[in-house]
Amino acid sequence: MKNLILLFFSFLIIQTSFATELYHAISSYQADASALSRKYNNPNSEEYFQRFDKLYSDWLSALQAMPYERYSLDGKLDYQIFKNYLEKQQYFHQSAYEEFKTVKNVVDFGKPLEDFYQKRRAAIKPNAQELAATFDQVVRLAKNKWEQIKKAKPYTSWQQAELAAAVVESLRRNTDEAYRFYFDYDPEFTWWMKKPMESLNQTLKAYSSFLQSHFENTVVKDDGSGIIGKPIGKINIEKELQYNMIPYTAEELIKEGEKQYAWCEAEMIKASEELGFGKDWRKALEHVKNQYVPAGVWPGMVVEMADEAIDFVEERDLLTIPDMAKETWRTTMMSAERQKVSPFFLGGESILISYPTSEMSHEDKMMSMRGNNPHFSRAVVHHELIPGHHLQQFMNQRHFPHRRMFNTPFWVEGWTLYWEFNLWDKDFPRNVEDKVGMLFWRMHRAARIVFSLKYHLGEWTPQQCIDFLVDKVGHERANAEAEVRRSFEGSYGPLYQLAYMIGGTQVYQLRQEMVEGGKMTEKEFHDYFITQNYMPIELLRARMKEDLPRDFRSSWKFLK
Repeated sequence: MKNLILLFFSFLIIQTSFATELYHAISSYQADASALSRKYNNPNSEEYFQRFDKLYSDWLSALQAMPYERYSLDGKLDYQIFKNYLEKQQYFHQSAYEEFKTVKNVVDFGKPLEDFYQKRRAAIKPNAQELAATFDQVVRLAKNKWEQIKKAKPYTSWQQAELAAAVVESLRRNTDEAYRFYFDYDPEFTWWMKKPMESLNQTLKAYSSFLQSHFENTVVKDDGSGIIGKPIGKINIEKELQYNMIPYTAEELIKEGEKQYAWCEAEMIKASEELGFGKDWRKALEHVKNQYVPAGVWPGMVVEMADEAIDFVEERDLLTIPDMAKETWRTTMMSAERQKVSPFFLGGESILISYPTSEMSHEDKMMSMRGNNPHFSRAVVHHELIPGHHLQQFMNQRHFPHRRMFNTPFWVEGWTLYWEFNLWDKDFPRNVEDKVGMLFWRMHRAARIVFSLKYHLGEWTPQQCIDFLVDKVGHERANAEAEVRRSFEGSYGPLYQLAYMIGGTQVYQLRQEMVEGGKMTEKEFHDYFITQNYMPIELLRARMKEDLPRDFRSSWKFLK
């Protein structure tokens, strides 16, 4: 009975951590968006763009009609997060639609194919003989269109050429899926459609391949680094910052990155002098890199570092860490292939340890070992596990779980980077080598602001970003290449790399307001922050200050 009572009260506590007035609306939206994405599964079509624009408009109208003033503070917070999210989705959806319009004429022969795959959703039996003739006609029209485009002026950028190719490929793929729905299940369809479909597939694949290379080389696609990203430009950077509630320009953030780097370099020189290398901090960095350990020793040391970080936080009563969170994390070794993109540790419930494997070249093995030496890694393990990403994910599954849709790197990486700031302030480094390790990563975060923004502004190429990390931060070249590849070719958003230090600064300044301002203890601040789930940090600040007007606008100037 006692256990049942405890379970009941635990349930009540969890209930208070998600049941706001907007819970059902947000959950319904998630279900709507998911269902529509499964049905309208050609993202390069008029049908898709129009249907999702209606989804965002309908939900924004529904929000407008809600009785905001009657909501609790948590309900108002959900309203603001949801509204901001919908406005961002709609803006970038409409931006993508405008780009689509510039190339959609490449499939102006495709209406019969769209009709075919749309009717397939309802399993409407086609007239196979008529459909075969239609496909034959579409192939001729596609070839004619191809010839017209060959004679036309090439696209002005490789991005536009790739979008045109993607539009053709999306049409082909959806048509092929519909074809396979009927093929072999419908004997008449199979007899009539096999050859026409083979011809259509062959033509559209070749057409798409042609379009992909049909551009003027006015903007370099590959600068020799082999890294192919897609700079988003100044306008979209500003919009991304706006929806993440960062009221600064790209240029102002670059200046902040340079300022943070200068602080790191000054501290690195102090550490270098203490180690006997004078002002040449790169020699001190080399000294620390060469403290690497044998490959087979490393996983056990990572576990020791994780336990050490947990003990450090708990002994100082900085944060409530549930026993289950401490129990459920685990270790995994990262493959050699993945280390080409992620040369350092990654984390969450499982920490992925980067260290050499037998298939690596000798040079790559040494770069991996030097780049993941104990002093560098000691500043990474707590970032990936506790109080970092593992604890984040653990809490997000248990508190306001409907807010997981509002994922923002400023919250995700801001919290973990903040702990690097906080632990530095609390003398977490045991010795000078540990300080160098922490400073290396802090310097790296500052450099990320600079190189990622300069890349997306079109000012730097990937190779310039690689050289910057090698020259200014002291990265091993292979590790620098992997970091830049991860930044621009991975699944990360354009602001992800700058979000570490900018988000960390937001959390740090918010802590100063709330803790140093006498409104909360440090533990209360940490416990509150980690249980609120994803959102722009300025909205969390407004909730903590109980200041959430319906017409809320971002204005928090947190850079000092």
